[in-house]
Amino acid sequence: AGSRLQHEYVPSAHLSAACTCLAWAPAEARQPPGKDGPQRKKRKSEVGEVDKQLDILAIGTAVGSILLYSTVKGELQSKLDGGHDSRVNCVRWHQDSCCLYSCSDDKHIVEWNTQTCKVKCKWKGDNSSVTCLCISPDGKMLLSAGRTIKLWDLETKEVYRHFTGHATSVSSLMFTTVKPMNESKPFDGITGLYFLSGAIHDRLLSVWYIRSDRKEKNAVMSFTVTDEPTFVDLTVSEVKEEPVKLAVVCRDGQLHLFEHILNGYCKKPLTSNCTIQIATPGNDGDSTPKPVPILAAAFCTDKQSLLLVYGNTLQPIIEKVTLNTSESHICLVRDIQKVLSLKTDAALTKVKTPVVNSDTKVLVPGIPGHSTAVKTPASGKEKKKNKRKPGETEESIEERLGALDIDVSKVKTPGGLPQTDSFAVLLVQGLESNDAEILNKVLNTRKENIVKNTVARMPIHAVIPLLHELTKRLQGNPYSASVMVRWLKSVFTVHASYLSTLPDLIPQLGMLYQLMESRVKTLQKLCRLHGRLFILVTQVAASQTVQDVPEVNQTAKLVYEDDSSEEEGSDDEMIADKDSDENWDEDEEKEEQSDEQDMTVEKEVNGDSDLEPENESEEE
Repeated sequence: AGSRLQHEYVPSAHLSAACTCLAWAPAEARQPPGKDGPQRKKRKSEVGEVDKQLDILAIGTAVGSILLYSTVKGELQSKLDGGHDSRVNCVRWHQDSCCLYSCSDDKHIVEWNTQTCKVKCKWKGDNSSVTCLCISPDGKMLLSAGRTIKLWDLETKEVYRHFTGHATSVSSLMFTTVKPMNESKPFDGITGLYFLSGAIHDRLLSVWYIRSDRKEKNAVMSFTVTDEPTFVDLTVSEVKEEPVKLAVVCRDGQLHLFEHILNGYCKKPLTSNCTIQIATPGNDGDSTPKPVPILAAAFCTDKQSLLLVYGNTLQPIIEKVTLNTSESHICLVRDIQKVLSLKTDAALTKVKTPVVNSDTKVLVPGIPGHSTAVKTPASGKEKKKNKRKPGETEESIEERLGALDIDVSKVKTPGGLPQTDSFAVLLVQGLESNDAEILNKVLNTRKENIVKNTVARMPIHAVIPLLHELTKRLQGNPYSASVMVRWLKSVFTVHASYLSTLPDLIPQLGMLYQLMESRVKTLQKLCRLHGRLFILVTQVAASQTVQDVPEVNQTAKLVYEDDSSEEEGSDDEMIADKDSDENWDEDEEKEEQSDEQDMTVEKEVNGDSDLEPENESEEE
């Protein structure tokens, strides 16, 4: 009623296998109290409830054993072994309570006697694994299904009827009627009944009719849902005209309700009368409502109201709702966070804190001398005896650390950077979990002393994994390789003695040797290439600097004239100043020629000097 966890069974991890299926024993299936023995007194709360509550729970496991667990005693009652050698897929109790049926991936069905814990009968149920069972209302027949569905006579263990079944393995089987609709013929306990089946990855639930003849093997009708059915509950039709009500929870978290009178063949798949979804209200800063998955649904005894289980599987919320199914789609708004927070506040804690007197001295584990004043934990909860006084405030972390005699200034690290010891821890964590983020953080440090200290402080078993990681990273781009080489150097200097003791060191480091050799081989070629490139680059740079020099004003500051007869020559001297040394002699030879020629020569020479920058550079 309070949707609170009432009982938890945690099997010891190393002895048990995972639970694969569950089934409650019928309420009468209680062992006489005489077998309990005198060693354990019953609690008051237990004695009153024993008469009315279900007790034994059959738990199928992944290894093939079945555990019978008593919820009243809170302990395992017995273990059924030797029936299956593979995963148990389904367990079903027979009406006469000490008989249990189970099916498994090993293709067999087993009938157990739960009082002797022995196999009563075992037979092959299918050519592939049997995934689901269902016992007929009168207890004389058994439905089993892998993909095809078979109806077995429990007395002779022979197949009474075959049905085509589903394309995938069947996950649910249940009878929908207890009496045949046609009451004219005498009832033999099975003929004329309807049953329902659902399979994984199949969005159709099929209804089958058990006829007196063997010919018809197909489904008489089907119900269609939005996704694979994960939980199916129905109200059994007991009277002729009473419709069957069906609640199907799908993997997408929706609940579909069907209501249909089963009366023969129906060609089209039937759609749901009502679809129910649950969503958050979409306030508190988050404006979009989020869907809340429905995990299971069951009809209450009045066949009208529903119990809904929704939220997450660890802390489900169970709620009784009465719905107006005339609407085709209902969306219930529920604030899960509020409900859960209320629930956890009200819950009792199982941890008991001792009441400590002021004059008693309490020894605390830790370094001798570092004692701490034990204070009774102040709590605002009503249910605990020691409440906090009205004026008292909670201590800050700093005060608590002060009480623990730890220097607070030492705890805070400057700049918030992790220290080398934490680097070593981080490195080991990163190597164990193969977490690239942590490894990048640690291995990209360039400080020599941090690298050295980290390598020195890391445990021995992490050395080889670190070497493998470094080898992997050395194959990357040269930038990361240059950082990794620092780490390699530290590892080899610090852990050389450990590495030399390893018998398989050569194969472990083979990859690294090859990497280094291939790198070193290319060094000579790279040096040559580097030399050539250096020469080229310097030449290009030199020629660029020459071109960048601004032109000097080259008009003569002083002109020396010999005689008036050599006036023409003086012009030529000025030209020669502008030209390079090689053209000097030429000009002298040309001095005696006429003025027109002089002009042309001047143009030519000037043209030459413009065209050939090398001459100019030589002059410079």
